[in-house]
Amino acid sequence: MLTSLSHILTKAQRGHYAVGAFNVNNLETLQAIMAAAQAERAPVIVQTSEGAIDYAGMEELASLVHIAARKTKLPVVFHLDHGKNYDLVVAAIESGWYTSVMYDGSSLPFKENVKRTQQIVKLAHKRKISVEAELGAIAGIEDFVSIKDRDAHLTDPKQAADFVRATGCDALAVAVGTKHGAYKYKGDSVLDFGRLKEIAENVDVPLVLHGASGIPANIKKMCTAYGCEITSAKGVPDAAVRKAVTLGVRKVNVDTDLRLAFDAGVRKFLKERPEVIDPREILKPAVELMTKVVRQKMRMLGCTNKA
Repeated sequence: MLTSLSHILTKAQRGHYAVGAFNVNNLETLQAIMAAAQAERAPVIVQTSEGAIDYAGMEELASLVHIAARKTKLPVVFHLDHGKNYDLVVAAIESGWYTSVMYDGSSLPFKENVKRTQQIVKLAHKRKISVEAELGAIAGIEDFVSIKDRDAHLTDPKQAADFVRATGCDALAVAVGTKHGAYKYKGDSVLDFGRLKEIAENVDVPLVLHGASGIPANIKKMCTAYGCEITSAKGVPDAAVRKAVTLGVRKVNVDTDLRLAFDAGVRKFLKERPEVIDPREILKPAVELMTKVVRQKMRMLGCTNKA
């Protein structure tokens, strides 16, 4: 059943766990996400990026998610991820499809980010739609999000408190050292846990971690074994994500790990079964592998059996 982001994150806040937010671009990814949620009895956030909307269409993806949500009693949030285009965020709110949107004004000056986020919150709350906002710029490349390292900046805890009070947002995405995409770090990942703790102490809304895919070793190994050139890809360790959850993170975004699982499943099948031309058969292993990845994420975040 569809529900708001505020509803499930309020429960997560009380229970000291996080809920996984998984990006969907097609039917197969959605099937994997929902199968995992059902198996884990977990709440789930299904989200579409601007890139996904450009690829498959807002109404098309929304229709798939609404049908899937109607078929389960599990709480399902339909969320717009990283809405940098103000007009697109407004369109998503007015469409009636989404139960939650993110407005990402993190690249704007502070006052302009506050102003635009306030406008989005006012419009969304009239329709009982939750709003996630962002303060601090997270480096990396993913879909239409592209922030160079030199342009990235970490979230200021005191500024975060002012931002939340001024905007009335329901959740805050913070920059504490994570990065978008598969190539997050050259060395070891370094998250600023002290900064995260201070932010959590200064704001009264759930915190969100973007750019937190882990690049699982087994998936990476399968990918590279069948021709995917991602040997230098490196993600955020599960231990770091779990620690972030203990410090107040209640929503964790996952996209890259699903892409890797999809790619690995398809590449392996095509290599081993070159005679098969049925796309339904070709994509089955990808769905199975993505389901395993999502289930592992849900267990790691502590939201299993929290539906």
